[in-house]
Amino acid sequence: MRLVLKLVGFAAFMACGPALAAEPELDPFTGLKKTGDWELVRNNCVGCHSAKLITQQSGTESHWLGLIRWMQAKQNLWQFEPETEAKIVTYLAENYPPQADRRRAAIPPHLMPPNPYAPGSLDDK
Repeated sequence: MRLVLKLVGFAAFMACGPALAAEPELDPFTGLKKTGDWELVRNNCVGCHSAKLITQQSGTESHWLGLIRWMQAKQNLWQFEPETEAKIVTYLAENYPPQADRRRAAIPPHLMPPNPYAPGSLDDK
């Protein structure tokens, strides 16, 4: 009986083995998947923030591009050469794609409570 269980376990491991082997190696410093243009992402992103901000996110190309645009508008991120930006966005979308179980959808603005710190919301008395 033990031999049968060992053989079944080994067969299950072998069936999953190719799927596990297909996962790219992780960079030990950043945790980024070492595939494609990962070094370009490391060199342009990790200097300003932790790689965890990348690896914990997920999204489509338009989502990742939107994050870059937000960082450029609000966080003083420099403008990329178009080819560099395209490679970064492609890497991110391919390696950190949308995942339904990762984040909830944003709360629509009309359902948000009023911001007590917004201009004009505090009494000047």
